[in-house]
Amino acid sequence: MEAAVPDNETDRLAALYGLDILDSAPEQDFDDIVALASNVCGTPMSLVTLVDTDRQWFKARVGTDLTETTRELSFCAHAILGRDLLVVPDTTKDARFSDNPLVDSTDGIRFYAGAPLVTTDGFALGTLCVVDNQPRSLDIEQLQALRALSRQVTAQMELRRHATALANTTARLQELERRKDDLASLIGGDLRAPLKLVTAYLEKLGTTGYQDAEMADLVGRAAAGHIRGFLDLMHHLTSMAEAGFGTEQLHMRQIDLTRITQRAVEAVRPIAASKQIWILNQAGGPALPIIADPVRLEQVITHLLFAAVKYTPPGGRMRVGTEVESGPTVRVDDMDLPDGMRPELFPHLYYGAIANPVDVPGPDRGLAVAKKILDAHHATVALSDRPGDGTSVHVTFPFAAPDPSELLPDLVAV
Repeated sequence: MEAAVPDNETDRLAALYGLDILDSAPEQDFDDIVALASNVCGTPMSLVTLVDTDRQWFKARVGTDLTETTRELSFCAHAILGRDLLVVPDTTKDARFSDNPLVDSTDGIRFYAGAPLVTTDGFALGTLCVVDNQPRSLDIEQLQALRALSRQVTAQMELRRHATALANTTARLQELERRKDDLASLIGGDLRAPLKLVTAYLEKLGTTGYQDAEMADLVGRAAAGHIRGFLDLMHHLTSMAEAGFGTEQLHMRQIDLTRITQRAVEAVRPIAASKQIWILNQAGGPALPIIADPVRLEQVITHLLFAAVKYTPPGGRMRVGTEVESGPTVRVDDMDLPDGMRPELFPHLYYGAIANPVDVPGPDRGLAVAKKILDAHHATVALSDRPGDGTSVHVTFPFAAPDPSELLPDLVAV
């Protein structure tokens, strides 16, 4: 049975195309997520799917060589009609899928579970799904981990878009500064005299209502002699307006860093539990007001914690807290294991986000993107790594004076 088209299909597709991710090259960050999902759920296949107009395309996959299928055969086209997991324990007994060619074969799909990839604007773009050729079920911990991993996929896609938008904004601001310099030079140079002459002529005309033929002749000759300069002036003014315009930006306001960190810890806890990694949440102290984009910052902190989970051996330990150092700070301690095993977070953070934070495809592109968002928040990142203690990451933000009227909603919601 072919899935119905979502009521918001036009806007949903616009949101998908706005991410500029369809038909992009494979990326290790997404490959790691499908590998983890397959391992956690015990299935041979896992996919990050994006549902296009007439196809579903796979951004990441494990267990299949296919890169896309038609939307007509898509299980995920059904999953995006909801906001929570779609779990099909036995596809042969489900009327929606029993006659699907992908099911009606000897080694066809017998089990499907898909978590919709829902953007912060509420659009379901595709799924993180796990698939098996045997009927099966998932326990509560596996379902929670699949949900948490799907949120990581969405956060990764959105953070990449915003990092690109920030880079474009920086380029526009640099162009704006250059245009301002050119404009100052133009007005302060050859055009100063003719502009003063035009101003004087217009003032006299407005005051007396009579045209001064001699002054009009001077204005005409000045304008003719400096027509190139006037055209350059108009060009610079137009360019400045265009350079200063941007639709993508961070939405900064006063928020509580402690609460944002608590939410990030809870977002990754199901993933950590799937690897038997213990997280001690010490982000429960007093409110720490900072100026930030709450959505993007929560995604960045969540990704940082997810990276720590990803690069920590099973059975590892993490400690997360908020405190005041040179400013409000998030601290993540990825601790060594008692048997001497060490987490691998430090080299990935150092080489992926600190030493070479270039937005190029690679195993740590997500960390480089997170660092760009932190830079836009004027945050500093400090790393330390000591045998026996493990890796410590400190992310410090500038102080923001507490504003009771803005903090009140956050305090009431706690």
